[in-house]
Amino acid sequence: MINGHTKPVGLMAWPIGHTLSPAMHNAAFDALSLNWCYIPLPVQPTQVEAAVRGLAALGFRGCNVTVPHKQAVVSILDSVASDAAQFGAVNTIVVERDEDGTATLKGDNTDYKGFVGSLRSEGFGPEGQKAVVVGAGGGARAVVFGLLQAGVEEVLVFDIVPAQAQALVAGLGDGRLQTLPQTTEALVELARAADLLVNATPVGMSPKVDESIWPDEVPVPAHLTVFDLVYNPLETKLLKQVKRAGARAIGGLDMLVRQGALSFEIWTGVEPPIDVMRAACEEGLKNRQGV
Repeated sequence: MINGHTKPVGLMAWPIGHTLSPAMHNAAFDALSLNWCYIPLPVQPTQVEAAVRGLAALGFRGCNVTVPHKQAVVSILDSVASDAAQFGAVNTIVVERDEDGTATLKGDNTDYKGFVGSLRSEGFGPEGQKAVVVGAGGGARAVVFGLLQAGVEEVLVFDIVPAQAQALVAGLGDGRLQTLPQTTEALVELARAADLLVNATPVGMSPKVDESIWPDEVPVPAHLTVFDLVYNPLETKLLKQVKRAGARAIGGLDMLVRQGALSFEIWTGVEPPIDVMRAACEEGLKNRQGV
């Protein structure tokens, strides 16, 4: 039961109706009998700074940040972890207080660790591999950074806004990164020579479940591992295309759970029950789909 001793955390996003994070974190708090509560926080882009500053005033212990705010919050925080600062995106805020009650807002990013952990759990080691990443937003930044940290040989970044992809590549300043204009023909050609294809865009997300970054008329290369960051639906059109071709398909739910578990531990100092978090997400998706 929520009371005067409850420690609040939450998620800033716009829009926010799709999120599974409250169910995931609150299930973990309940399982561990922790008097914490995770709250959805709908924050319009024009109100990001006011919302971030308000966390301390409202007694929050921390907050997750997702689309479209991951990059916008970086300059507002008092400090940012070196890795998150390097790729310019924060998904986890911690509110720390001194003995006199002075609050400090610190930013971190658990997305890239969740991504790499999910890849490895599916048997894919990024070391020495070639990857193609579609998208250049906050999620893509975490993916690209994670791949570089894990020892990938080369990453090609596509985005429908070329300047955004160029900014991502320039910001990381790594010779293993390249960017090209996003066309279907280029994507197919380069994916055939790659080991990993990552969809870091919302394409295929509910309710637009009939969309895919991959063309219907071209089979997905059977040797390819394809990771779709979209987790609603659990099996996107892209993943269905991948499975029909006999290639390895990885959905975004495991990454969501892993990054959430890392945020949970940062806030509470307690190792979370990952199986409980995953089950809560799966149940939430089933309820939405009327299964």
